[in-house]
Amino acid sequence: MNLRLSVSFSALALAASCAGPQTQVSTVISQAEQQAMTPQQVVAMLQQGNERFVAGDTTARDYGAQVEASASGQYPMAAILSCVDSRVPVEEVFDIGIGDAFVARVAGNFENVDILGSMEFACKVSGSKVILVLGHSSCGAVKGAVDAVELGNITPMLANIEPAVAKVAARGGERSSKNKDFVAASVHENVLQTVADIRAQSPILKEMEDNGEIAIVGAIYDLETGKVEFLD
Repeated sequence: MNLRLSVSFSALALAASCAGPQTQVSTVISQAEQQAMTPQQVVAMLQQGNERFVAGDTTARDYGAQVEASASGQYPMAAILSCVDSRVPVEEVFDIGIGDAFVARVAGNFENVDILGSMEFACKVSGSKVILVLGHSSCGAVKGAVDAVELGNITPMLANIEPAVAKVAARGGERSSKNKDFVAASVHENVLQTVADIRAQSPILKEMEDNGEIAIVGAIYDLETGKVEFLD
């Protein structure tokens, strides 16, 4: 039986340890644990968490105890930029708990100055080791950009996704939200574009990545399977 030690998320994710089958994780990441993590370890933890989610083997947590333990400070390991889609519950998808990650959400998972500032706070000020841009299959915001939807504030919002869609359109193929291949390619390109834009628009985060302090990575969540594919 695969059992886990109720000490910390880092210990939980990095090694399979033994405790009682009903043991709940009641602690949160400490400053010392966060500082000891490498970006590569954090990415591995997120990957392992998603594997547990897909397998239906998620971690039991004592949320009341985690609320109390995190009240005096937070030391999240990652900052995740996700779409607002209700079918992408970020903490559940990666099997993480209170205090494990900063999460920013906007339709189409693109960056702007507010999100960049939030990421700089997460990494430079609060010590997070990974920025993850998480897109997802069949993204409605991407479909809206593909079809050039015009509706209130949605229109200028979709303009943030248009550069990625235009790149896909330049390769050929029917530009339509009914074209599943075009939409999938646009979702993929939009994640890569956002990763590139974060590096280009935040000298602070770019320097941290160049120094090996953080990693900026992209991934796509499959709505049908629950699996997260990390992109190179």
